[in-house]
Order: sequence, then structure tokens, then C-alpha cells
Amino acid sequence: MAYDHLLASRIGNLLTLKNVDFTEKDMMGGRIFQVDGKMLCGIHLDKRYGDHLLMARVGEVAYPQALAMDVCLPMDFTGRPMKGYVFVTPAGFVDDDSLGYWLDQCLVFNPLAKASKK
Repeated sequence: MAYDHLLASRIGNLLTLKNVDFTEKDMMGGRIFQVDGKMLCGIHLDKRYGDHLLMARVGEVAYPQALAMDVCLPMDFTGRPMKGYVFVTPAGFVDDDSLGYWLDQCLVFNPLAKASKK
């Protein structure tokens, strides 16, 4: 799979330190992390941007504030942005504090998120 294995390891380590019960899965050409059967975040190699991006599921309430940050882009696979999801550029997760910020944002929204239909 074409995703940043170091970033995946960092995410896994931080979630473990936060005592979060999570699973990992290859999906959408990258890697996703799930909590309670719902997507929390993921890693995506974006060919247009030219780098690995963090997919963060922050929810529709936090979405406008996240997009206002210069490290965020709309999560857009098909030409239509997915509301409630943002891409975070590498400048937004350069260290564990900044990556932890995004994981915390995702963890706040996760209990409110709906699980995908199986």
C-alpha cells in the first residue's frame, strides 16, 4: 500500500498512549484508523498535492474552523469536498503535539459519528 508507514506508526503510538481501543485497515489506497467501528482518521497519498496527507474526521461543526487553518485542505476525492473531513498537510503534523491535536479533534467527534453500513 502507498501510505507513509512512519506516520501510521506515529498515529498508532499516540492512540495507544491515549488508551484508545482502535483498529487499522487498508482502504482507499491508504490506511485508516477506526474507533468503535467508525473511521477516526487515515493516511492518503495525494497525487495532486504530491505528499502524504492526514485524513481527519472532525465533524461538520469543527469543519469550518479546521478549513480556516493554513495546514488544512478540503477532503476531496471526486470533485466534491466531503463535509466533516479535512486533509491535513505535513506541516500540520510535524511533531507528536501537532499530530495529537488532530487525533484529539477526531476523538471528540467520533462518539457523534455514524458508522458506515456493512
